[in-house]
Amino acid sequence: MVPYLSLTFLMALGCALILGVAKSGIKGLAVLIVTGLALAYGAKESTGILMPLLICGDILAVLYYKRHVKWHYLLKLLPWMILGILVGVFLGKDLPEKLFKIGMAAIILISVLMMFYWERKDRKKIPSHWSFAALMGMLAGFTTMVGNLAGAFSNIYFLVMKLPKNEFIGTAAWLFFIINLFKVPFHIWSWGTINGDSLQISLGLIPAVIIGFVLGIYLVQKINNEKYRQLILLLTGIGGLAIFFQ
Repeated sequence: MVPYLSLTFLMALGCALILGVAKSGIKGLAVLIVTGLALAYGAKESTGILMPLLICGDILAVLYYKRHVKWHYLLKLLPWMILGILVGVFLGKDLPEKLFKIGMAAIILISVLMMFYWERKDRKKIPSHWSFAALMGMLAGFTTMVGNLAGAFSNIYFLVMKLPKNEFIGTAAWLFFIINLFKVPFHIWSWGTINGDSLQISLGLIPAVIIGFVLGIYLVQKINNEKYRQLILLLTGIGGLAIFFQ
């Protein structure tokens, strides 16, 4: 029986609400969600609780933004993310957590600084070489398997591609819907983090995801394209710092 009135579950409810807001298009909030659930249920166990919530949010986003997906950009990133996930499945268990956090935070912050430089120079040329998609995809795949924290790298990729707000959100929604479904078997049979107990908690948190998504849609509609790009960069940078000092 899940203690729905416990402080632990109430903390998880807050994380689920934020997750819904994030899936509506306010990217860069993943660190808050992952950290909060890890504090509530433990780092490894929380990944299994989080997966059904992510998929619920993905379904809502895919349905709402279904007309805005850019498959060309998605398909360039997807194979590299899958490869990164497979690397994460086999190496993630043995990677020291402190080393992972420091390395990931450093890569995110360097990438964000590069993006700020890119924005200030107002460069029109979009990276077309396969190596850029490969790097961002591998990093996103590895980090999403190990810590459900791929958002920073996918944010950078889609921002560099100069996608408008709705296309950014719609393409990311389909990407993570596919990726999160791909991860489920590994969480069930390889890591054992999705089980009967975790699913009971997840089901109790899904209403908060839905409420957060509706709230987030209202907020996204109030932000124009340029302000949206600046907000995503800011939140991604804050996320990198939060991982570093976590």
